[in-house]
Amino acid sequence: SAGTYVLKASAGGITSNSMTVTVMDDTVKAMKWVFENGITTSGTAEEFNGTDVCSRAQAMTFIWRAAGSPAPEGSDMIFEDVADDAYYHDAVLWAIENDITSGTSDTTFSPDKMCTRAEIVSFLWRYEGTPKVLTENQFDDVEKGAYYEDSVKWADFFCITKGTAENTFSPDNACTREQMVTFLYRLFR
Repeated sequence: SAGTYVLKASAGGITSNSMTVTVMDDTVKAMKWVFENGITTSGTAEEFNGTDVCSRAQAMTFIWRAAGSPAPEGSDMIFEDVADDAYYHDAVLWAIENDITSGTSDTTFSPDKMCTRAEIVSFLWRYEGTPKVLTENQFDDVEKGAYYEDSVKWADFFCITKGTAENTFSPDNACTREQMVTFLYRLFR
């Protein structure tokens, strides 16, 4: 578990010097990773606001930047609510072209809509090409046939999510920015 530990070894009556080791959990590692790899433009953890809920615009931007900020093939935005000068414009255009999102209607993306944990894991699963995994669902709150069932099974199988409790994924809970980048970190590491 995360924390700082002092290690000291003894064998045959000889004791080593002590060594302090810091073990970081995935969230701490993920936060470090997003800053080091340009996934966020926030300068500090406080500016990043990890406990805020991740919006659709932020989610697409984080995935796009993690993928290397690839240039979209086209330039025609189908969504009326994504301005040409929006920071997330190219990310959304790229995500549409790569079947990561289809928007909330034929003409809207809803960039400010807050994402659920199920939506975020589904975006990441689609980014990976919707791979099938031959495993049983481990979470009691992921219903058979739910649009996110396969994405959650995939994320669980590849340890992208560990759930919110032993047998709980909490698909309808808001996904924080911190959870989003932790999922991303686990996918891209």
